[in-house]
Amino acid sequence: MARVDIAIPNYNYGRFLRHCVASVQNQDIDDMRILIIDNASTDDSVEIAREIAAADSRVELLLRPKNLGPHASFNAAIDWAQSDYFTILCSDDYLPAGSLRAALSSLDRHPDANLVFGHTVFVQGEEAPTLPSGLTGAEQYMAGDAFLRCFCSTGRSPIDGPMAVVRTEAQKRLGYYRPDLPHTDDMEMWMRFGAIGAVVRLDGVQSIVRIHGANQSAVLKNVHHWNIESQAAFEAFFEAYGASLRDADELLRKARRSLSDRAYWCAVSHLLRGDPGVRDLIGYAVRLHPMSAILPPLGYLWRRPDAISRLRSLVGMARVDPAQSA
Repeated sequence: MARVDIAIPNYNYGRFLRHCVASVQNQDIDDMRILIIDNASTDDSVEIAREIAAADSRVELLLRPKNLGPHASFNAAIDWAQSDYFTILCSDDYLPAGSLRAALSSLDRHPDANLVFGHTVFVQGEEAPTLPSGLTGAEQYMAGDAFLRCFCSTGRSPIDGPMAVVRTEAQKRLGYYRPDLPHTDDMEMWMRFGAIGAVVRLDGVQSIVRIHGANQSAVLKNVHHWNIESQAAFEAFFEAYGASLRDADELLRKARRSLSDRAYWCAVSHLLRGDPGVRDLIGYAVRLHPMSAILPPLGYLWRRPDAISRLRSLVGMARVDPAQSA
């Protein structure tokens, strides 16, 4: 049996596909399987996928005649996986050298952990980026409840990218990605992992995500929309998989409060810069936490590791005449 299975969903990213697969093939891991899932691409993706598979027996293909959407690919990958470990890597993303081996070694060291993640580097544009060095070896073991509290106390995922390496058995037990969460399906899935066991955070870069006009990472630039999508992930998790957690009600309240606080301070920042969207952000903040209409949520700023720099930035913007900064 292969040690790790890597699924690579693809739709019209033929121009990125070779670089993506090569970054996996060059991980210095022989016992792996790679599945390219093409969702009825109309570019040269299928031809490229076939060339890649013909040159490497570790590569398998699932070439769909009809586009079934990204979640069908993610969930087909879960069905396909059979190795000890499993991950999904989008075809416009990349792995730095050594990152996959570091993730597998960490899960070997921590048999009670079901998920490992590192940092993500975001790169702009269509050109192939220079891959940074991989992970340093330093790691932070996190109990599942502590991992979930990270989500709820900040209103966001502590995993700063779309990729993590997981135990295949745990993934199959947790089930499929939810199609009703088009932008935060991974966030909801990571919370499921926190509900069943420990996770490990590795120091260093685990994946490289390309930001370009066509990908999911470029869709939600609006803070208000991102808050709404994040809330949907929290609500979905605590209505279903997380409903049986002992402190589910407290965690959900904390998550809603964090989203409200973030919206409030984003509204302040938008107001000082003269950016649009202040009304939506303030309205959202007050709906989730009505007291924010009376008392500014100062606690949210102090919980942030960059609290001092954020406050200085806000004070600096307040001193600038909007007419001069226009």
